[in-house]
This record gives sequence, C-alpha cells and structure tokens, in this order.
Amino acid sequence: MVDDSIVVLESIAKARERGLSVLDAAIAGTREVSMAVMASTLTTIAVFLPLVFVEGIAGQLFRDQALTVAIAIAISLVVSMTLIPMLSSLKGAPPMAFPDEPSHPQWQPQQRWLKPVAAGRRGAGASVRYAFFAVAWAVVKLWRGIARVVSPVMRKASDLAMAPYGRAERGYLAMLPAALRRPGLVLGLAAAAFIGTVLLVPMLGADLIPQLAQDRFEMTVKLPSGTPLAQTDALVRELQLAHDKDPGIASLYGVSGSGTRLDANPTESGENIGKLTVVMAGGGSPEVEAAATRRLRSSMVGHPGAQVDFARPALFSFSTPLEVELRGQDLGELERAGQKLAAMLRANGHYADVKSTVEEGFPEIQIRFDQERAAALGLTTRQIADVIVKKVRGDVATRYSFRDRKIDVLVRAQHSDRASVDAIRQLIVNPGSSRPVRLAAVAEVVATTGPSEIHRADQTRVAIVSASLHDMDLGGAVREVESMVRNDPLAAGVGMHIGGQGEELAQSVKSLLFAFGLAIFLVYLVMASQFESLLHPFVILFTIPLAMVGAVLALLMTGKPVSVVVFIGLILLVGLVTKNAIILIDKVNQLREEGVPKREALIEGARSRLRPIVMTTLCTLFGFLPLAVAMGEGAEVRAPMAITVIGGLLVSTLLTLLVIPVVYDLLDRRADAYYLERGRRTAGQRAPATGNSDGLEAL
Repeated sequence: MVDDSIVVLESIAKARERGLSVLDAAIAGTREVSMAVMASTLTTIAVFLPLVFVEGIAGQLFRDQALTVAIAIAISLVVSMTLIPMLSSLKGAPPMAFPDEPSHPQWQPQQRWLKPVAAGRRGAGASVRYAFFAVAWAVVKLWRGIARVVSPVMRKASDLAMAPYGRAERGYLAMLPAALRRPGLVLGLAAAAFIGTVLLVPMLGADLIPQLAQDRFEMTVKLPSGTPLAQTDALVRELQLAHDKDPGIASLYGVSGSGTRLDANPTESGENIGKLTVVMAGGGSPEVEAAATRRLRSSMVGHPGAQVDFARPALFSFSTPLEVELRGQDLGELERAGQKLAAMLRANGHYADVKSTVEEGFPEIQIRFDQERAAALGLTTRQIADVIVKKVRGDVATRYSFRDRKIDVLVRAQHSDRASVDAIRQLIVNPGSSRPVRLAAVAEVVATTGPSEIHRADQTRVAIVSASLHDMDLGGAVREVESMVRNDPLAAGVGMHIGGQGEELAQSVKSLLFAFGLAIFLVYLVMASQFESLLHPFVILFTIPLAMVGAVLALLMTGKPVSVVVFIGLILLVGLVTKNAIILIDKVNQLREEGVPKREALIEGARSRLRPIVMTTLCTLFGFLPLAVAMGEGAEVRAPMAITVIGGLLVSTLLTLLVIPVVYDLLDRRADAYYLERGRRTAGQRAPATGNSDGLEAL
C-alpha cells in the first residue's frame, strides 16, 4: 500500500532537486507520475479481483483477503494522489510559533468553536481553551524532541545506504548501454533462464496445501473383525505404556471399542476398534509429529492383522491424501482389483495406512427364512424377525425409578441361549403359543462373513483404496499409482479414477490457472487503456516469465512444493512485477514526448526511475519477509506464498531493469517525431486547464 506514496514522494523530491518551490514541486511531481501510479495500482487491483471467483480450497483461503487488499490498495491510491502531495507541500513551511497567550492570531481558528463555551461560563471556557493549547503544545514539543533524536540516526542510516546504492546505480547505468547494443545476448540469456526453470518445475513436487503444525493427532487401530473388546483394550493400553515417556508426546488418551456392529455405520464402530489421541509436547511441528507417527507405527509391527490410520484436526474438509476409486459391476472383480492394488501400495515404501473398502467384512449370522413353511405355521417373517431381535439384542420392557433417575430394564434371552449358532437355531419364535416353533423349523441359520460396506457412484459399484503418503508429494504419488496400474492392469472391466486430495488439487489448479490467465488479461486491458497503446503493455508483460524464474528458484532452494498457496503467490506476482515496468515505461514515454531520442530516453528513464523501483521492491520484500520465515500460528500456509513473491519479485526486478529496455528498444519502432507530436497534443490539452486554474486564483 505504500508503493504509490513512495513513487509520488520520490518524484516530488526530484522536482525539488530541479529547483522548484515546495508547492510547485508537489504539483509537478505528482502530475509527472500520476498516470504511472494509477496504472500500476489498477493492475494490482485487477490481479486481486479474480481471486474472488476462485473455487475450492484456494477460494476459502484467500477470497476475503483479496477483497480486503483490493479495497485497501484503492484507498492508498487516493491517499497518494491527494494527502501525500498536500503534506509534502507543507514540508518547507516555517515552523509554527506557540506563544504563551492564546490570543495570538494563529490560534483564532481553534478559538471559534470554543466561543460558545466561553460565552456561557467565562471561567470554564478559558480553562478549556488553555487545556487545549497545553495539549497541542505538548504534542508538538514531544514530536520535535523525538525528531531531534531520530533525525541524526536516520541521516546516518541514509548515508550508509546511499553509498552501496550509488555504486549499484553507476554499475547499472554502465551496463544498460551495453545491453542495448547486444539485445540478442540479453534476451537469449533471459530465455535460457526461463526454459531452465520450466525444466526444474517437476523437481518441486505438488501438494494441495502445506501441512499445518498442530498439537495433536488421532491414531485409530482396527483389529480383525470379531476381536473381543478385552483384546482391543489390551492393545490400546500397550501403546499407551510404550509411548507414555516419549519426549515428543505430552499425553495420550485411549478409547477401546466404539459403538456396536448394529449401529448405522458399522465400519466406524465395533469392539475391534481402538483410538488413541496423542497430544504433542511444546505445540509440536510437522517434523516432530512425523517422527512420533513413525514410532507409533513401528509399535504395530507385532500385530500384522491390524490396520492403522492417523488423522489430524482438519482446518478444511480434506479427503484422504490418496484415494483410488475402482469402478465396475462385478463385485468379485472389484474385490480382487481392490486387494491387488492395496497389496501393491503396501509393498511400496511411499504409502502408509493403506485401506480398502472391499477387504474382509464383519462375521455375522445370516437367517434365511422359508416363507412357505412359516406361513403354513401361521407366522410371518416380520413377526419372526421382531422376536429374534428382542431375544438377541433385547427390549426395554419398563423403567425403574431411582431417586430422580429413570433406569431402563432390558429384557433378553439368557447368554447361553444366544451364545452360538446352534443356540440361536433353538430359539422359540412364537412365545406364548401352545405349539412352540423353533427358528430352525422356519429358517436356515448360517455363520458367514458379510461385506463391510458397498459403495456406489453414478449408479456403479465402487471400491475405494486409500492411503496416506510417506516422504512423497501428492502429485508424485498420483503419477506413480497411474504408472503402476498402467504397467500391471488390475482386472478386466474395472476402471480407475483418482480421488481424494489428488482430485481436489486438480480442481484447484484448474480454477487457479483460469484466475491467472484472467489476471494477465485484465492487467493488459488496464495498461492498454492507460498507455493508449497495444504494444507497450505487451512489453511490460515480459516481466511475468522473469518473475517465474525467481519464484521457481526460491521454492527449489527452500524445498517447498507447488501448492494452491504457491499459485496464489504467482497470481500476486502478476500485479507486483508489472508495477516496476509501468513506472519505467511511463517515464521513457514522457521523455520521448519531450523530444529525447529513444536510446537516450531509455537510459535517462532507467536512471530516473531506478530509485523508486528499488525502494518499492525493498518495501514489498521486507513486508513479506516475516511471512517467509514462518512465524506465528498458521505460518506454514502463508510461507510458500511469501517465498514465491520474494523470489519472483527479487529476480524480476533485477532482470526487468535490463530486459524491459531491450525489449522496448526492439519492438517500439515508432519514430521520435510521433512521440514529440503526442507530447505537444498532451501539452495543448493541459494548457486550458492551467489557464482556468489561474483564472480561479485571480478571482
């Protein structure tokens, strides 16, 4: 937000160096950069607006932020064009005197609104006035005291900073003419850098969103179906005792068993399921958490039949990192394909916590009714089923009142009468009848294993194989699974679809690529309307691939993968890097309109705009630096975006100062007379406005 004010103040300072008065310098300096500042600010707003329409995780993360920043930048433009020049014009005014008596003429404006108070009660009015003057005098004195202390320090810091800047400026101005004489070499090196970074992109990997450091996670252990609760509880206690003294773990909370198999979702409940909540010491970090999960997983080596799953509190509704949907109509083929893929993933060291929805289900007793025989005995399947449920699961017959509580009285068959398949066959299904009928007489009772769950998608049976990732990025995992299935087909008639976070990543990337293209298009439209040219915006857009070079190198050096947060940083770069080129090209065009030849205008424009470009770039870099070093809660999400912006802006600024003048020199073939004539037309349009203002001043 301070970039516009920096450019305006620097232009006013340059006008003062030319000998203009404070007021004239404020007007001339602001007018000189007004078009460039407006264009650069509008391009930044044009970059943020597409983020409002981004879907998926990126939209949830940055939609509100995009609106906030766009509105703030628009207000900063108004401030830089109005308030900043006004304050700058007061810079050279003589210091205001603060006399002892409040009757001094300088205090008369402040006294007007105090007159009603003084007229009502003279003593009170005088007290209020003196209090007001005392506060104002104290504030001014305090400010001047601070200025006396800070000003020498700031002047010393400025002198220290200007020395290397002066050397850099002289080196740049010596390098620029050589670059203009060898455009092929400059553009060849820039193109080679861009192509080289494109080839490095696959090395970065891809993730949906960076992993957040959280202070807890949950471990779920699923033992083979039918495991008694006592055995599940023994395993949970064993894990608690084994890791109770773990230095990275603050506390452990265990739960043995979860619901019953008769619940609505039996796959998430049962006596064979144990859960362990792990609270990390010191708030935890992704590295410490990963080490703790490895130690917990290694403790399960002695339990080969157990399935382990780790889950974290979700900031968003994410799916499993890797979900492979196998689709087909034949349930047997789906089962074989799911088991084969799960075995392939378990054999690969990059995948952990592999689960399949077609693995062995729950043991169950199936009752297959003989409806004709039941009807002959005067029974219906509904009546028989109700009796069996009440005898096996039980029925609340009444409630017992104890003090202020109601206690259910559950009535069911004795344990010995329902402890085995043979015992269930002997259950009486028509209690109270004079001719008792046993269940075996009207139904076949068999012990078997049923499917744990059957998934359907688009009216097609689906088997889902899911896994978490170990030392591998999401994009690499998706490519590896596709390669596995391509080299070793799973089963005939079974199709495959990658879901989970892989699908969310693909959808987010598609939406962000659209936003990226829309941002470039809007930036081009804004610049074309401001420059009244289709060529100069095209020249400025050359800064975008240069920014990609720095962004990729920064991510590679810091080991950050490509994610939706990185894409947001790339979209921000479109607006940030074009600002420097706009400021430079605008000054070059102004000089050419004044009759300066093209090469001289390029060199003089670069010299004149070097300082504001460096200042705005440094301000932006220092602003993103705290985010890049990952400080504070949720910093893991913001750090990749900041690293992307810092790397892209730094490299783009360095290359822009050489590449953009070279591209401008090659593409802009218009004669100097064209710009001179355009400058005369612009001056002619300003003349009436100046005359009108002079007339108003005369009035």
